[in-house]
Amino acid sequence: MKIVINRVDNNFNLKATNSEGQSLLMDAAPEIGGSNKGMRPMQLLLSALGGCSSVDIINILKKQRQDLKDFKVEIEAEREEGKTPSLFTQIHVHFILIGKIEPDKVKKAIKLSMEKYCSVSRILEKSATIKYSFEIQIDGNGNILKTT
Repeated sequence: MKIVINRVDNNFNLKATNSEGQSLLMDAAPEIGGSNKGMRPMQLLLSALGGCSSVDIINILKKQRQDLKDFKVEIEAEREEGKTPSLFTQIHVHFILIGKIEPDKVKKAIKLSMEKYCSVSRILEKSATIKYSFEIQIDGNGNILKTT
């Protein structure tokens, strides 16, 4: 695996590119001279957690032949205050699944991902408490079947 990071402007706007040519923009906070032209590195880390666990969960539910119509992840996190580096201390990952899905299978898929398969989760759990929850919606209109 290889990533190349190039500076885009005279401040902190950076472009990361993988060996397949896909890229994303990063930037720093305006308080230190950034211009909000991309995600900050710690935001990318939370995005990686959501992406990693999503791939696992979707894959597991497909193998279980669950009727997953849509999938969304909301992540909130807290960081250490007044410290450098400022690590995550608390992370809450909330999964929203849409479709006719068995709650027990969702619960098992999430647990397997967050506690066994997701490499990002396993790295972050060394410094942060990670909690997770889910809700199943029958349709995309917010009609909730199950929340836990």
